[in-house]
Amino acid sequence: MLRNIAAVLLDGVHPFELGVVCEVFGIDRSDEGLPVYDFAVVSAEGPALGTHVGGLTVSTPHGLERLEGADLIAVPAGDTYQSREYPPELLQALRRAVARGTRVLSVCSGVFLLGAAGLLDGRRCTAHWRHADVLARRFPRAVVEPDVLYVDEDPVITSAGTAAGIDACLHLVRKEQGPEVANRIARRMVVPPHRDGGQAQFVERPLPRSQCDTVAEVLVWMERHLDREVTVEQLAARAHMSPRTFARRFQQETGTTPYRWILRQRVLLAQELLERTDETMDTIAGRTGFGTAAALRHQFVRALGTTPAAYRRTFRGPEAA
Repeated sequence: MLRNIAAVLLDGVHPFELGVVCEVFGIDRSDEGLPVYDFAVVSAEGPALGTHVGGLTVSTPHGLERLEGADLIAVPAGDTYQSREYPPELLQALRRAVARGTRVLSVCSGVFLLGAAGLLDGRRCTAHWRHADVLARRFPRAVVEPDVLYVDEDPVITSAGTAAGIDACLHLVRKEQGPEVANRIARRMVVPPHRDGGQAQFVERPLPRSQCDTVAEVLVWMERHLDREVTVEQLAARAHMSPRTFARRFQQETGTTPYRWILRQRVLLAQELLERTDETMDTIAGRTGFGTAAALRHQFVRALGTTPAAYRRTFRGPEAA
């Protein structure tokens, strides 16, 4: 269940990372039929907190008691989080929350608070690439993955810097409430609806190019023709590049290969069709480019760890499967 959400703040909080959490979970979008979350900003250090932007403060009437009923506790980044000490009562509150099944999600350096609470021990996690070495040294029992956008080690979700927090939040919405809800929130925010957690943090950008020398138009075409079998050579021809140049540019601009990109988009489309339609597995396999129900099942299990039928039951009830 994902209804009651609290963002816990400390002195020196970064407004952008706080804004990421507020934008995904704190805005009433009920006019579009989207879920409304019971969202609150919680202070761990008094009613008024400074931020890392001079002259800007954040005030809230909510203290740590507001964490008790939360389904999700989000921890935005902040100044000196890598080295500061944390209030013992906050660390205890986080440990109690996870013990009763509450999820915690960090954005960028907010992961250091989770580490201080002992919530990273034995778990995979990530942070902004600039903080990864420090994180690994300070919490040697954590399994730090320095190059990825986010890591879901339910109930602990950690994300890299800035915009990766958006990806992690939308991932959790997608996981709990399905791709349609996540996609519609992303559309309102004018951000990509999904980037894999395993995508590289650092996406190389070469020097500016002419408008025609890009893979952007090819990405749009690929997304509209997921049912087709295509080769790198065919895609390169659409982009007016050699196959080698296209493959290199694609990796630079998306952080992945054409094969992995289209495979993930096909799984996402299959999720949507399983949630919203009564189409058979064979039909969905055809529409998504997997060809057969067996191939759909194989790739679905590899990507999500569950079968298409089980996924449909989760979102539409036993009778739908």
